[in-house]
Amino acid sequence: MARTQTGPDFIEALARGLDVIKVFQPGRRVMTLTEVANAAGLARPTARRILLTLQELGYARAEAGGFALTPRVLELGVAYVRSLGLWDVARPHLEWLVKQTGESSSIAQLDGSDIIYVARVAVPKIVTFSVNIGTRFPALQTSLGKVLLAGLPPEEVERVLAQPSRSGITPRWQPTPEERDAELREVRARGWALTDEQLAPGIRSVAAPLRDGTGRVIAAVNVNAHAAETSLEKLTDEYLPLLLKAASAISADWARYESIPHVTRATAS
Repeated sequence: MARTQTGPDFIEALARGLDVIKVFQPGRRVMTLTEVANAAGLARPTARRILLTLQELGYARAEAGGFALTPRVLELGVAYVRSLGLWDVARPHLEWLVKQTGESSSIAQLDGSDIIYVARVAVPKIVTFSVNIGTRFPALQTSLGKVLLAGLPPEEVERVLAQPSRSGITPRWQPTPEERDAELREVRARGWALTDEQLAPGIRSVAAPLRDGTGRVIAAVNVNAHAAETSLEKLTDEYLPLLLKAASAISADWARYESIPHVTRATAS
């Protein structure tokens, strides 16, 4: 890929490696060597060396006659989120929420039809799925995802959910479009979302939106509980008010953070 206006300290090999990572887009999860080389504007031998290096480092894997990225690439995204200050803003509120409820709390953002966890304060619990920073789940079957989808215009929801999930999970709840739309309308109306074992057995959670200074939903925060230990009544009557308080505090602090003139933030492409 031809470049102009690069300085004497520019590392071309690093730039080419990032170019290769970026060619994997929704709908292009697995790509052949030739497809990667063409998309990145690289010679095939160069693209091959980069892909094999990414594979050795754990950022890519051979799959179905081609190459695919692995979830480890999301570690790079975590650095982006932390550079924005979201974790620093949210952390004390998440820690407070976990102390009050005795349950884990997470923040997630949308990536296609999935959610990706970008912040988390956990407590030791027996859970169906292990959740870490960078974990992804199908959005529609999670309380976090419902909140994020409800924050989108209806036509955008259709486009987002048309993208295949990259989570590798088949959720229990498979709603019709009518059921899906009714669920998201309810979330929009009440301002929070609930999921009760719709993703997998035992997973029950409630989530609320995090907003910037303009009111735009930028992320979602939840309280996650095990269905065998926490009833729906306890989740909604006791934990939900605490969650809404924490979400409001995070949003207010984030709006103040955004208003600081000297703060420089990257813009997502």
